[in-house]
Amino acid sequence: MGLWIGVGVHGLVSYGHAYIKYRGFSPPKDARGVPVGRTITVHFYSTSLRQRRLYEVYLPPGYARLAARGARFPVVYLLHGSPGGPSLFSDAANMGVDEDRLLADHSIRPFLAVMPNGRDKSFISDTEWADTPHGRYEGFVLDVVRDVDARFPTIPRRRWRAIAGLSEGAYGSMNVALRNLRTFGIAESWSGYFRQLRTGPFRHASPAVVAANSPAGYVGSMGPELKRWPLHAFIYMGRRDPTEPGVYAFAVRLRAAGAFVKFSFVRGGHDWSLWRRMMPTSLEYTSRTFGAGA
Repeated sequence: MGLWIGVGVHGLVSYGHAYIKYRGFSPPKDARGVPVGRTITVHFYSTSLRQRRLYEVYLPPGYARLAARGARFPVVYLLHGSPGGPSLFSDAANMGVDEDRLLADHSIRPFLAVMPNGRDKSFISDTEWADTPHGRYEGFVLDVVRDVDARFPTIPRRRWRAIAGLSEGAYGSMNVALRNLRTFGIAESWSGYFRQLRTGPFRHASPAVVAANSPAGYVGSMGPELKRWPLHAFIYMGRRDPTEPGVYAFAVRLRAAGAFVKFSFVRGGHDWSLWRRMMPTSLEYTSRTFGAGA
């Protein structure tokens, strides 16, 4: 009896681990004959967080050969949600497999996908990817950009640098991009929101800091900056997603301020099924938009 109980507990734990890792999907697997990229982990010191941190980097198929020939690569930075971590883009959202397939089909160009680990020490890990009394997580993202440009053969210019994310990471990607237009020329919000309150990591922040991190509030005044530093934005939201009822209004205001905005309401809610289904569309938008603008 004890043996069978042990087997049952082991099976339950294994199932739970697999669900956390893959969110109910089968492990990612490339189709036969498709050249496969690889993901590596990089450890570095973040001056903003004053500690050793890590990020994951997806290297496209043939990366070493292309780099040896002097090729340089655009980069997309992917910000995870809460709770979550960088590996979920590959494990649950199928990012690596989709990129491999799209490259094999010549639907996209080779580029690096960098996934910073923005977790704190809690399970929820609510950082909002912002500089708050909780920690300098916007600064951490910029630390990652600098480290990637120093380690890899990137094209270190804003129009070849994109930032995207889902849920909390979607908010973070848009907020970080708008606050750092000299760094990012492309921003993507997948099921995001655009305003902050004095809760979570902003609980002890000043009203000025909250306002400075609420894109819905400040985007209307960004016309001069967006004229000088054009931004290309892809925003989508599931039709059954209650997260941000003002998402369309934000997209309209962002476009009115001077950004080039692609907006879509799509079938689905606020879940991995949506983000996984939309991953090829997002990758194609990123690849197509690299190099556009100033």
